[in-house]
Amino acid sequence: MGAAAEPAVERESEGGGRGAKEEEVEGEVKSGGEESKDVERGEVGFHGGVAGSYQNPTDFRASMLQSLDSTNPLRIVINGGTRVTTPSPAHASIPRSTHPPSHASVPRSTPPPPHASVPRSTPTPQSIATLNSRNCTNKLSLFLFLLHLVIAVGLVGFLVFKGVQGLIEASEDIKRKEKAVLKYFVPQAEVASFLSITLAFAWQKAVREWPKFMVHFILWSAFGMSLSAGVLLLCFQTAPTDGVGVCFIAFAIGNGLYACWVSQRTRFCCSIFLKSLEPVSKFPDINQPTYAMLGAGFLWMSLWLLAVIGALNFYFPPLIIIVLVLSLAWVTEVMRNIANITVSRVIALYYLRGMQSTTHICLQRALTYNLGSACFGSLFVPTIEALRIVARGLNLLQGEDEFMFSCAHCCLRVMDFIFRHGNGWAFVQIAAYGKGFVKASQDTWELFEKQEMESIVDSDITSSICFLTGVCSGSICVIVVAAWTVTVHGSFTATISLLAFFIGYLMTRIAMALPHACVSCYYVCYAENPENRLFDKTIKDHLNMIKSEQEVVAPTPRVPIRFRSA
Repeated sequence: MGAAAEPAVERESEGGGRGAKEEEVEGEVKSGGEESKDVERGEVGFHGGVAGSYQNPTDFRASMLQSLDSTNPLRIVINGGTRVTTPSPAHASIPRSTHPPSHASVPRSTPPPPHASVPRSTPTPQSIATLNSRNCTNKLSLFLFLLHLVIAVGLVGFLVFKGVQGLIEASEDIKRKEKAVLKYFVPQAEVASFLSITLAFAWQKAVREWPKFMVHFILWSAFGMSLSAGVLLLCFQTAPTDGVGVCFIAFAIGNGLYACWVSQRTRFCCSIFLKSLEPVSKFPDINQPTYAMLGAGFLWMSLWLLAVIGALNFYFPPLIIIVLVLSLAWVTEVMRNIANITVSRVIALYYLRGMQSTTHICLQRALTYNLGSACFGSLFVPTIEALRIVARGLNLLQGEDEFMFSCAHCCLRVMDFIFRHGNGWAFVQIAAYGKGFVKASQDTWELFEKQEMESIVDSDITSSICFLTGVCSGSICVIVVAAWTVTVHGSFTATISLLAFFIGYLMTRIAMALPHACVSCYYVCYAENPENRLFDKTIKDHLNMIKSEQEVVAPTPRVPIRFRSA
């Protein structure tokens, strides 16, 4: 019986090795069920309560010895099924003999501790099962998005038809209006699309190559470009362009103040960018989802522009155009989050399992199982980010009079709930474990709280950097398109400037999904396993500096301390 124990353990390790190879080669490992989980942990799944039918452990051992398989003496037949003779923690009290047994006496040996049989280098079947979840998440959001997409495609197709009809059969007044839009509006918008795609890849490449320089450059170039666009629009001296120009200048002032405020955080942000972008070079095809999303976005935007022309030949043109703008924003935001989830899965599996995943398989998962979460997050994450800015502003009221702060108290409580149940960090766990958006948000924030990382993620400026990159691209598009439009059709200048900014911002945000996803994976995967050898001491040292008050951060305020007991 002593000789039988060693081959039994060897069979376990061989099975675990095969499972690890399947995970490494295919990237998608199927669950082995409860039975394989027991074997992996060294537990034998005794069905039917076999152990419970023997009151005396000696009788149970004797029954085991009498039930040896005739074809293989290293296996035991239990209730007609074959099991490997590896003890489980639940049956640790069953003695194991080191010599052939006799009816007179059976020497006993001390069983190993229950955790000794758990293989440390092989992921548990529970982790493998969750990493390969086949459940579709946030099905209601997926249904609403697909329904909206069907309606949007139908509306765009109908409006394109109305545009063509207006050019052929409508009155001379409508024909003249549509021809002017087609001649002086659509070309500028298409140029803005091409320019924004070019800028998007330029920004992404620059951030990947020179992250330390680009963080500072983006902060101040967004200020300079938005200020330049505002001044240019003011120079045209028309009421519409003056209104848009004032908005750009006001944003530039706020951007400059923000750049000064976060100057102390840029060094840590540069370090995180530099470290989190290291795995990108190991995946040559990791940018393919971004190419696909930008290509799809350009095609959809071209049809969208033609639909705008058709809206001029239909009822309530302003309302139709507003609906088209909202639809475009949701669709492009979903595209960005599809790229985000794809990159997040590739990088997360590299951190969590050391796997070289295939990007197109991860893209297929993002387009199928995780699409509902991408749709749900696309609706709420931008709103949450805006609330985050508002929360920082409300933090300034803490030292003011009690009446003003009591008005902000209710809003801060709502924000505390929102931050916990919905945040942009959730996309990492959505990609890795196939969780729903709310569940992923809660679990991710619990990981941050467990590692005491709330102050770090609250003060992170990665999302702000990506946002300001989009602002910078949009401002450049405004400068180019406005200077062109004012010379050919001045009445379109304000409208085409807003559209150019919108297009430039959206396209750039899609491209910046890659560095944003890499940083998110670095934070979340570190919170899950800080001892991973792929992580250095950047976060740990920064946490120690914050605790020792050598580093000052300005976290997003939750409910103020003086009100938490209320």
